[in-house]
Amino acid sequence: MNEDIQFIKDSTKESMDAAIEHLKKTFSNIRAGKASPAMLGSVMVDYYGSQTPLAQVANVNTPDGRTITVQPWEKGMIQPIEKAIQIANLGFNPMNNGEILIINIPPLTEERRTQLSKQAKAEAEDAKVGIRNARKDANNDIKKLEDVSEDLQKNAEADIQDLTDKSVKRVDELFTNKELEIMTV
Repeated sequence: MNEDIQFIKDSTKESMDAAIEHLKKTFSNIRAGKASPAMLGSVMVDYYGSQTPLAQVANVNTPDGRTITVQPWEKGMIQPIEKAIQIANLGFNPMNNGEILIINIPPLTEERRTQLSKQAKAEAEDAKVGIRNARKDANNDIKKLEDVSEDLQKNAEADIQDLTDKSVKRVDELFTNKELEIMTV
């Protein structure tokens, strides 16, 4: 029976860790004013008649925190890439110097920072809900086990609660760091 309880604990930890990993991934998509090649990840370029991701036709770099450079591998592709970035409607206006495209990232307004912070908070709350659901499922599974003493059940539930507390604390730490990153001018 101890194996069953250990299995429940392990699978609950995996579920909670998955919720935290999902949150990290979501947070990485919330832009905080720093230039990143990922900002152009959705741009599709007309490459000889087929729609191709920008990263497959050009080198995308960030020389500093406010600039993205796009250097096509073929000189003739600079116009189609510039057009694709404008069509993508990301709010960027690339400057074409004949060899590379330079995109200046405007600083975030206070209003936009507040919006992003609220979005991050909502994502953190979703992660906490996922963690609590994993706890609830684990506690239900423990109660369903037969031939397990009440003491073992109580200990297992306490362990699950400890896991939940640690996971929620980790989510709070991630949110605090992301909020600081968003609100720092």
